[in-house]
Amino acid sequence: MDMFGAVKSVFSKYAQFKGRARRSEYWYFVLFNLLVTLILAIIGGFPSKDHFNIWLSIYGLITLCPRLALCWRRLHDIGKSGMYFLVSFIPVVGGWIFMFWAARDSEVGENKYGPSPKFMD
Repeated sequence: MDMFGAVKSVFSKYAQFKGRARRSEYWYFVLFNLLVTLILAIIGGFPSKDHFNIWLSIYGLITLCPRLALCWRRLHDIGKSGMYFLVSFIPVVGGWIFMFWAARDSEVGENKYGPSPKFMD
């Protein structure tokens, strides 16, 4: 899967929390979000104490639900409940734990969240 395929897949499943998301889909979408955020920050000016970037805020609101659904489906792909996403809110270590899980390879075959999109291709 390439970056544009991943972005298309994520936005086509805008609020779908069921199913599984491949590792490449997750990381390409993270890269896409990073690039868009940097572009919007440069165009609209970096947020500061005296400056509010409305474009970054609008983009963040538009992508909030698909980002959350993608994280949920990524956890399903490794056999964990989407509720494990809440681990990422633990200060200091939570983000690292979630990043470790997001980097893990897919479970082979079918699990309780559905068939593996990696091994269906």
